[in-house]
Amino acid sequence: MFKRIDPAIFGGLVLILVGALYLLQTMGVLQDVGDVFWGVIFLAAGGLFLFAYFTGSWWAVIPGCVLAAIGVLILLPDSLEEFGGAVFLGGIALAFWVVYFSSTHERWWAIIPAGVLTTLAVVSFLPDMVGGVATGSFFFFGLAVTFLLVALLAKMSWAYYPALALVIVGLLVLLALGDIANYIWAVALVLGGGYLIYRSFRRA
Repeated sequence: MFKRIDPAIFGGLVLILVGALYLLQTMGVLQDVGDVFWGVIFLAAGGLFLFAYFTGSWWAVIPGCVLAAIGVLILLPDSLEEFGGAVFLGGIALAFWVVYFSSTHERWWAIIPAGVLTTLAVVSFLPDMVGGVATGSFFFFGLAVTFLLVALLAKMSWAYYPALALVIVGLLVLLALGDIANYIWAVALVLGGGYLIYRSFRRA
């Protein structure tokens, strides 16, 4: 089992590493190092913090995943550039999911940033696939699921209310979807008229 190390040591090592590299580049020792070099540096910095996480510093998983995500983003080939936002946001979201699920003490608060960032990661590449309005609707549904998880996993009953409100907002946004909205409103009117007729006969 690794011995827990002072977090300041890892922060210091990262700062020294990055500072030394910038100094070498400024002095002309390192020239035209390219994206691969800096991508590896960020991955290495993230690895230092992740090592701190595995030695007992739970908070270190957050900067670890952020730095690693930046490293992956730098190394991402041009053909996958459109997924860059999803990679970065997904990396940060992963950190908060780990914070929640690996906790011996209940850290329910981590569900909220984890859910929001996961939603943003998916939303970042949805507009080209389903359009802007549908993307907005998905965003609100994703937030609703986040609060629903808070209610179910963390036993926080208050979270049902924002979850319900966000579902309603998502549905309202969805109703603005052109032809789909026309079908929905037509069905709603038919059902509403049928209900009124049903009530009228029932009273008679």
